Amino acid sequence: MPNPTAAMLVIGDEILSGRTRDANMYHLAGQLTRQGIDLKEVRVVSDDPEAIVSATRALSTAYTHVFTSGGIGPTHDDITADCIAAAFGVSIGVRADARAILQAHYDANGQELNDARLRMARIPDGACLIDNPVSKAPGFTLQNVHVMAGVPSIFQAMLASILPSLTGGKPLLSVTYRVDRGEGDIAAPLGALAAAFPQLSIGCYPFQKDGLFGANIVMRGTDDSQLQKAMTALKGEFPQ
Repeated sequence: MPNPTAAMLVIGDEILSGRTRDANMYHLAGQLTRQGIDLKEVRVVSDDPEAIVSATRALSTAYTHVFTSGGIGPTHDDITADCIAAAFGVSIGVRADARAILQAHYDANGQELNDARLRMARIPDGACLIDNPVSKAPGFTLQNVHVMAGVPSIFQAMLASILPSLTGGKPLLSVTYRVDRGEGDIAAPLGALAAAFPQLSIGCYPFQKDGLFGANIVMRGTDDSQLQKAMTALKGEFPQ
């Protein structure tokens, strides 16, 4: 039986203008190869509704899976979600579960869930959310199209969340822990933790806020007991 096939749709004027170099195609290609899914085509389109809708329809018909990158943020030119809804002829609006995720995230960080940020909770009818352990704003899957952020660290985290479900593997579980230390302080203990738990995927996603450095440590695996043991070890190394 032949492998499932895939296409990637990269969306954004910043890619076509050369202001931003796309790093997601390289990562996606490697991950799909390891999962036995053949990446057959990559398209790059501008922030133009007709182009996005047309490409989505064509690729979703031709391939088993389509992965999109970009255009799901809070600004006016983030139009991917609307275009995916239009491509499949469904409605779109703020969804309660997506809103709850964002509300909890911004409350925890002492920020307002304003109208711009609420745009990221607009989900097409019938879509399933894609977990975003880095910045929380979810992606979504509608039919065979998986819609994800353009920021490489978030794209990679979202992709890791959905790949096991596409290949019949066990569900991938994830836990996140915030460490208010710079990467230089985190690297060695995190490397030791990764060596102690080789069956887990452990990622470090740094941030800077109010002049302070920190990182979200995201651990993933299919064994919940191992995740909990690793989380206990991580908290012991970096108590809050």
